[in-house]
Amino acid sequence: MMGEFDAIRPYADAEVSTVLARLLADEAFLDILTHFRFPRLARPLGWLLKPLIAYRLRLEFSGVNSVKALQDKVETYVDRTIERATDGVTYSGIEQLKAGSAYLFLANHRDIVMDPAFVNYAVYHAGLTTPRIAIGDNLLQKPFVSDLMRLNKSFIVHRSISGRREKLAAYQLLSAYINHSIRSDDESIWIAQAEGRAKDGDDRTDSAILKMFHMSRKTEPFDEVIRSLQLTPVSISYEYDPCDQAKARELFIRASTGSYAKAPGEDDQSIALGITGYKGRVHVHFSAPVSVGLEDSKQLAAEMDRQILTGYRLFPVHYLAYAMWAERDPSLQVPEVDQLFAADELAAARTEWEKRLAGCPAEQQPYLVLQYANPVRNQYRIKAGLPL
Repeated sequence: MMGEFDAIRPYADAEVSTVLARLLADEAFLDILTHFRFPRLARPLGWLLKPLIAYRLRLEFSGVNSVKALQDKVETYVDRTIERATDGVTYSGIEQLKAGSAYLFLANHRDIVMDPAFVNYAVYHAGLTTPRIAIGDNLLQKPFVSDLMRLNKSFIVHRSISGRREKLAAYQLLSAYINHSIRSDDESIWIAQAEGRAKDGDDRTDSAILKMFHMSRKTEPFDEVIRSLQLTPVSISYEYDPCDQAKARELFIRASTGSYAKAPGEDDQSIALGITGYKGRVHVHFSAPVSVGLEDSKQLAAEMDRQILTGYRLFPVHYLAYAMWAERDPSLQVPEVDQLFAADELAAARTEWEKRLAGCPAEQQPYLVLQYANPVRNQYRIKAGLPL
């Protein structure tokens, strides 16, 4: 049965040692590791450091022959990276998830690698099985990235296909794989609520993704299919986004010229900055699997938005940005920031926010403000029972 999914599925236990050996012989991968580990020495002494790093990693991973063993090994590195780049990760709602059950996690999307990494972190530390992760093929330009992601339970979403028939076939396969994973393999899935990151901070669910879940089971009622997949809204909030300046620049260029062309290697830079850049506090909220709004994909998208946006944790910086946003809605009952947070917490947020604004060219600042203000507007519109 699994043969039909070979082009997109994550690697199985039997493939782990072969793929690891291939990775640890990949020059491009070893280059990145050397630069990451020894930023100053990588250039002059790369020729010496690279084989040493490869040797050390081969020793460390020599006994690893399953995905679970690999994730256990990598977990210490992930935890260290998270500790270095955040002021702590908290999560809520995870007690609603049952061990041994598979869920379809649909999350808002701000960071290419760290969004699923933080969901994994929460699930792993709660003693549950980590989900399989949907990743766009546009991010897999280098073979080692594809190997790395598929070793870590990622499966491929073919986004760069242009023909209508090919697109349809790709979605059909994706739908079949997601349904197979949850119902036959008993393995959870993580997927973003829309294609690409919400660079303006306006998190919305694309109903086409919800339709795709149903595609491979067209003969069954939509609501029954969704219920069987245990569709679970997940809200990920970063106090600070390491890529906020880059996103502001892109939004500004798009608004003033009508389009934006990515420079070569730009996605790689976003990934690196997203992983290592300072995020402040991070909160992951799991809602219960949805049981209302299942009649059709539009209604379901509205319900997912309601859950994701109300589960989103607003930090002081969000209110500071909202207060200076030219497009804020005066009729919304948004409290003043000093009514919500302690003075010392607020002072630290003001300092960090002013530093970010100062580092952003004046004409791009409105797009920096927008990213942090939108979640406030969305959450308070939902609280007031207003349409988004």
